[in-house]
Amino acid sequence: MAELQTVFLTGASGFIAKHIVLQLLNAGYQVRGSVRSLDRADEVRAAIEPHLVDPSDLSQRLSFVALDLGSDAGWAEAMQGCEALLHTASPFPLAQPRNEQDLIRPAVDGTLRALKAASAAGIERVVLTSSAVAVMYWRLPPGKLAYYEADWSDDADSAQNAYGRSKTQAEQAAWAYVRTTDPSMRLTTINPVLVVGPALDRHYGTSLSLMERMYSGKDPMQPRFGIPLVDVRDVAAMHVRALGAPDSVGRRLLASDRFMWMSDIAAVIKEAYPGQPIKVRIAPDFMIKAMSLFDRDISTIVPQLGVIREVSNARARSLLGMEFIPARDAILASCASVEAYSSRL
Repeated sequence: MAELQTVFLTGASGFIAKHIVLQLLNAGYQVRGSVRSLDRADEVRAAIEPHLVDPSDLSQRLSFVALDLGSDAGWAEAMQGCEALLHTASPFPLAQPRNEQDLIRPAVDGTLRALKAASAAGIERVVLTSSAVAVMYWRLPPGKLAYYEADWSDDADSAQNAYGRSKTQAEQAAWAYVRTTDPSMRLTTINPVLVVGPALDRHYGTSLSLMERMYSGKDPMQPRFGIPLVDVRDVAAMHVRALGAPDSVGRRLLASDRFMWMSDIAAVIKEAYPGQPIKVRIAPDFMIKAMSLFDRDISTIVPQLGVIREVSNARARSLLGMEFIPARDAILASCASVEAYSSRL
């Protein structure tokens, strides 16, 4: 790492981004973060300050600019003097939009806007937060048991949704930009599965919505549906480590601990919180299919009922030296945050 290298971080008030800010500062970087409104700057400072190794010079090492992913105004100027870009900002909806382009276009355009601004500011090193949904939605051939970084999701896959298409197309646009417009740009993408773990404050958006839902016992049963999990602290660590890992340039890196069924996630929470009305019973598939006729969001999991989607973390382990926090610990850390901020429920 260069002495006091300045990193530009988009979407600095996000669930993952706050952890990245914290780890960057603790690693000795300076950080300039973008937020949609400078009203969020104090929120980020307050969230990370208690966890800093040395908070004494926070005002000198962390600064903010107000930028809108939907507008060109101010982007290139804001990145002047920075040596690296970490682009984390992207729409993450709780419910799927009726018009999927309302989600896809901002994600693609915002990614390209950030990359163009980095080029204009002379930034060559970029780490982009993509997603495993850009990897694991296509039908594996017989004999292949897990998804790897060479895999790309198929937009036509019946299990893919608007959010998944937005992440897939935004990441593809980033790689195409580097390939055709700025070959000097050294790009790495981090592709996390479902990100859980501790929140640094109560402003964690939709990221822990699944943990909230299970903790509060809103569903009478769990669908026969599963998903791979990763701790937010590991996702942040991968972004920071990638900056200092030349071998990660030109690579996609999957962030995952392991796959878990929803009923098993619920069982972990129920064991830790026996007083909560957490449901572990598995719903029959026909019930989920019937419910999907009236709920567009439920309909997206019907093609995934009973499907195991293992995701390989071998590249992250070998290139970045990652040892992933166990999914069980990440789940319980999520619930501790949900419990601490229970006024949200």
